[in-house]
Amino acid sequence: MSTTQNERLRELLEPLVTSQGLELEEIEVASVGRKRVLRVVVDSDEGADLDVIADVSRALSAKLDETDAMGAGEYELEVGTPGAERLLTEHRHYVRATDRLVKFQLTSEDGESELVARIIKVDDDGLDLEVPGVKGRKPTSRRLDFTDIAKARVQVEFNRKNKNDDDSDDNDVQEEEA
Repeated sequence: MSTTQNERLRELLEPLVTSQGLELEEIEVASVGRKRVLRVVVDSDEGADLDVIADVSRALSAKLDETDAMGAGEYELEVGTPGAERLLTEHRHYVRATDRLVKFQLTSEDGESELVARIIKVDDDGLDLEVPGVKGRKPTSRRLDFTDIAKARVQVEFNRKNKNDDDSDDNDVQEEEA
């Protein structure tokens, strides 16, 4: 897909996405067999539920049908949110990943190194992190400037207990006793 078509699609679709309270993160046109697929990735600070995604999908589909932005021929429209292990490329992505575990590839004079840490705070210059302790050691704090980051990707955590889990269990018990 040419940059020109990508720019035209972004100009056409972004106002519709924004009107739904979302941000247009990514547009991709791919060939899958004989079909073309237009993938649109949207997100917001609060996330996007399925109803909002469906509304956006209908609005984008109607707009695309009334224009020739995709040219002649059939295509399939897919609208979704970033995956669980999203690549962090914008400042807002880091803000949304606060309290999440992230794998960083760092730039350094002697090549790249890796760091896995939890984002605690994000500001204009970089990140305050908590680096998990290894083999019973306590976690440590670390500051990382954006200029030191080559790549960052959110990590999926299966065993992390949610901070609100203890409170919700207490409320469930109280409601059952009442």
